[in-house]
Amino acid sequence: MTKFAFVVHPIHARDAARKYPILGILPDAAIEAIMRPMKPKFVSHITGVRSITGEETEGYFIGLPMTPHMLMDPTRRSLAYDQIVRCSEMAHDLGAEIIGLGAFSSVVGDGGVTVAARSPLAVTTGNSYTVATAIEGALKACAMLDVDLPTAVIAVVGATGSIGKTCARILAPQVAGTLLLGRDLAKTEAFASELRLARASVDPVDLRYADVVITVSSAEKEIVFPEHLKPGAIVVDVARPRDVSARVANERPDVLVIEGGVVSVPGDVDFRFNFGFPPKTAYACMSETMMLALEGRKENFTLGKDVSVEQVEETWRLAKKHGFELAGFRSFEKAVGPDAIDRARRARGKQPVMA
Repeated sequence: MTKFAFVVHPIHARDAARKYPILGILPDAAIEAIMRPMKPKFVSHITGVRSITGEETEGYFIGLPMTPHMLMDPTRRSLAYDQIVRCSEMAHDLGAEIIGLGAFSSVVGDGGVTVAARSPLAVTTGNSYTVATAIEGALKACAMLDVDLPTAVIAVVGATGSIGKTCARILAPQVAGTLLLGRDLAKTEAFASELRLARASVDPVDLRYADVVITVSSAEKEIVFPEHLKPGAIVVDVARPRDVSARVANERPDVLVIEGGVVSVPGDVDFRFNFGFPPKTAYACMSETMMLALEGRKENFTLGKDVSVEQVEETWRLAKKHGFELAGFRSFEKAVGPDAIDRARRARGKQPVMA
C-alpha cells in the first residue's frame, strides 16, 4: 500500500480560532504573528479509501500554520518553503510516499517545484484534477441549463494562472468566444492571442457577457459581485478563499454558483477532520493525491505554473479507473437543489452580446 499525505492550512486567520478560541478576540495581524513561529502539526489519520479495483490507501492531513496572506507575502517566501518542506518531512516520518499541496501551499512561489526538490517524498499540487473537475462541473451545469456551447461565451477569471490557462485551452475550441480576466493586461492579452476568438480584460464588469464563468484566481478576496453577472449565468468558483461574493447568493437567485472540485471518494473514507464538505467527499486536489497513491505512483505529478492537457486527461482516466466522481453541486456550503437549477434556466432570456 502506498500512503499519502495532504497539506491543509487556515484560509482565514479567524479559522485558527476554531482550535484556539482565545485567538478569536485578536485582530488578524495578531493571530498571524502568533502563528508565525508555530511548526506544522499532525491533523488526522485518513482511512477507508478503497478503489473500485480493490486497491486501498490511507493517509494523513498535515496542518500548515500559515494563512494565504502569509504564504503569498514575498518577504516570507523562504519561511513558506521551509514550513511546507517540514510538512513533507513529517508526512515521510509517518510513512507517506506522496504529498499533495492544498490551497495556497500549491500557489506560493513556483508552484511546488522548489518544495519537490527539497522534499523526501513525491509532491503534487493536485491542479490537474482540479482543472478536470472544474471543466466537468461547468459542462454538466451547461447541460442542465440548456446552454448551447457552440454559441456560448465562457469567461475565465485568473486566466494566466496554471488552472485558468488550462481550463481556457480546453474549453475555448468548444465555444463561440472566450473572455480572459487577469490582473496584468499585457500578460493576459499575450495568452488571449494563443486562443481562438478570445479577448483579454482586467475589468470584472466584462463578465456580464459570459454565459459561463470559471473563477480560479489567487486574489485572496471576493472579486466577483452581483452586478458583474448576466441573468442565468453559471459560475464555477474553484478559488479558496472564494472569488465570488456571498452577496451573489443573496441578491442574484437567477445565477447558478457552484463550488468547483467537490469529489466523491470511493470506499468508506473517514477523514477525521471537518473541512466543510459532506462525508466521503473531498477537494479535487486531495483526490488527485489519493489517486496517485492508489496507482502506486510515487512520483512528482502536477508541479509548476503550467498544467498540461495531457495531465488533465490522465486524471480523468485515473478517476474513472478508481471510482472518483464529481459530487452533487454545492453553493456557499449548501447543496444545490432543483429549484436553483430551474430559476437559472428560466432566467436565460434576453442577454447582452460580447462586443
